[in-house]
Amino acid sequence: MTGLPVQPAVSAHFQTFLAFDFGLKRTGVASGNRMLRSATPQPTIKAEGDARFVQVAQRIKEWQPDALVIGVPYHPDGASHENTERALKFGRQLRGRFGLQVFEVDERYSTTEAISGGAKDADAASACIILEQFLRNLP
Repeated sequence: MTGLPVQPAVSAHFQTFLAFDFGLKRTGVASGNRMLRSATPQPTIKAEGDARFVQVAQRIKEWQPDALVIGVPYHPDGASHENTERALKFGRQLRGRFGLQVFEVDERYSTTEAISGGAKDADAASACIILEQFLRNLP
């Protein structure tokens, strides 16, 4: 057993999403919707602590998402590590601060994929990969 979280069902009325690729110094951001099942990179948040949440709040106000998606990193074998716990904490903080449902996506290799794809902003590209993976798995 890897300890991967069990996802709650995604309500059909959730159409728009904002995704985050959490990092200690930079947090990638992407917006997307269920109908197109695609994501668009947004400017990466280059802030820590409460300053990060000020910028997250601005993005939520701008995009008005129905729900949020976060990437949660795991070791290749599925085991948790320090950044797994940090990302999960970030998800809990998003839920608590903004009152939106937060969905978690296993983001193993998303940054590697973004870099190998030639992304200028690997954090935003990784957030797109995370969100598109989430959208592909919706019914």
